[in-house]
Amino acid sequence: MELLFFAYRDFVADPDRILAEYGFGRAHHRVLHFVDRHPGLTIAELLDILRITKQSLNRVLKELIEQGYIAQRTGTSDRRHRLLTCTPQGRALAQRLAGVQGERVRRALAEVGPALREPAGRFLLAMIEPEERAAVSRLIGGEASAEIPAEIQAEIRAGSPSADGARP
Repeated sequence: MELLFFAYRDFVADPDRILAEYGFGRAHHRVLHFVDRHPGLTIAELLDILRITKQSLNRVLKELIEQGYIAQRTGTSDRRHRLLTCTPQGRALAQRLAGVQGERVRRALAEVGPALREPAGRFLLAMIEPEERAAVSRLIGGEASAEIPAEIQAEIRAGSPSADGARP
């Protein structure tokens, strides 16, 4: 378990240094990440992804909007919805943050070798609550689906195996 704590510490350290330059924290990073990856995301969808209170999101989102990193517009089918997108400035920052984390992951995978890519993906998937795996898979589909080996994506669609390998 301690390895996971140390890996997480170092995984977030790179973006933390960049975020400090802007006076931002990890909450800003999470919002930027998901809005950049899913332009047009609603506030309700973002709250569901992040599992934070509306009050917590409002403070961070207000700062990102006021400083020109995120734009919001009214929904076309439902005018009550606020659709979020990164501005060019926000996209550049989100990609800079993703770049340093992506490089850390690429280095680690290169160090352990290609044979461990699939087991690493399987392990990370197993860390997600079983009832959330399909939703996470849908969320990170698209360009991120390359990060999940095809065998694991098929397994998610079919229903996750239990601890003994049998299907539920």
